[in-house]
Amino acid sequence: KQWYQRRVRGLQSQVMVTKTIPIVLLILLVGSVRARPRRYLWHLGMNLNPADGHIMGYTVGWHTGTQIGTNTTALSMDYLDHYVWIEPADYIAIVRHQHGVIDALKVFQFRYWGLSLLDRFKDMNPGRRIVSSGGPIQEEVAWDAENIDDDPIFGVGGELAFNWRYANNGNRIVLTGGHLADLGVPDPNDSTRGLGNDYQCDPLRGTTTGKYLNEAKPYPSYGRR
Repeated sequence: KQWYQRRVRGLQSQVMVTKTIPIVLLILLVGSVRARPRRYLWHLGMNLNPADGHIMGYTVGWHTGTQIGTNTTALSMDYLDHYVWIEPADYIAIVRHQHGVIDALKVFQFRYWGLSLLDRFKDMNPGRRIVSSGGPIQEEVAWDAENIDDDPIFGVGGELAFNWRYANNGNRIVLTGGHLADLGVPDPNDSTRGLGNDYQCDPLRGTTTGKYLNEAKPYPSYGRR
């Protein structure tokens, strides 16, 4: 795990450049055991900024791998690296940085190796895939991290699940320890929360009305059920 911690420290030094941004940002890092030399194991695949005016809901980028953003703003605006998205991924790290400082991270090992994130997010039919095994292999939360209890990634436990669909709703990344709606059952409260959400879409085809989408939706104060 030391090699991963070194990579996180390196990212934190880069993120400090965006210190004036008073919002929560989320990073997806992709790792492959095939990487040589070892220091190149982790690559930035995506950054989510819920307040930059661009919304990466269920239908935006995830299943197409279309390049979003630029390297210059990769850690401060919405970003998707097309080339990382199509590379085989054996591990995934989700990193939260607030006000430019990393305050939480989880690392998961994929159940099935050799598939890219594009492969995994194109698997929308039937979708609802539990993609990790054994829970987080590393988890860190800063003592002063805020709003962790409401966080759909760091406030719940369990495995990673991709393309969680139900009725006309879709969530790209959720954790099994949170509320997961049953297939085909309407959920008027939109109680399933995660990353890459759309609450009025066709989750099998990846199309949307564009009315009720967001990048990261926290759990409400009244609970997860």
